[in-house]
Amino acid sequence: AEDEVALFERDMKEFWIQFKISYGTEQNNQTSALRDLCKETLEALSEKWSKKLKEEDPMIDKIHEYNNEILQQSKYVAEKEEQLLEIKSKLNQEEEQQKNLTDSIQELKEELMKKMEIKSSKNKAAKEKVEQVSKIKTLFQEHLALEMRRIPDEQLQFIFRHIDHKDPDKPYMCTLSINEQGDYE
Repeated sequence: AEDEVALFERDMKEFWIQFKISYGTEQNNQTSALRDLCKETLEALSEKWSKKLKEEDPMIDKIHEYNNEILQQSKYVAEKEEQLLEIKSKLNQEEEQQKNLTDSIQELKEELMKKMEIKSSKNKAAKEKVEQVSKIKTLFQEHLALEMRRIPDEQLQFIFRHIDHKDPDKPYMCTLSINEQGDYE
């Protein structure tokens, strides 16, 4: 039985060695075949993707180019928007200034109209006074033979005649001046 066991063990070892050799070779062959297939597949895929990448390179370049153009256009639009805001701000300021000037002009017109009315009133009053004084002067000249003369030192001399009925040509004089305080002397 020991011989049979030893024989069985030897047969088992031989079988195991044969099995390993045949199975290992087969497995190695399968692994090599799989490795070669994988390598070929990877090369084919690599070549395919390389071609696609080369075909899409110009498209990617175009996309980058378009992105750059969009960026430039965005910057340009932002600059123009900023300029537009500045122009709007200046326009608003100018409109405000124009409104202020228009208001000032209107106020000045109203003030001028008031002054013109006052001046017209004063001129009318002065004209009436001149007419009244002229009438009085004429009255004095006709009835009292009044003569008025300007004499040196800013004085005014009044000469009256026809006061004395006995001697109607006898002159009576009166001199008038205005002092620094504005009083008559």
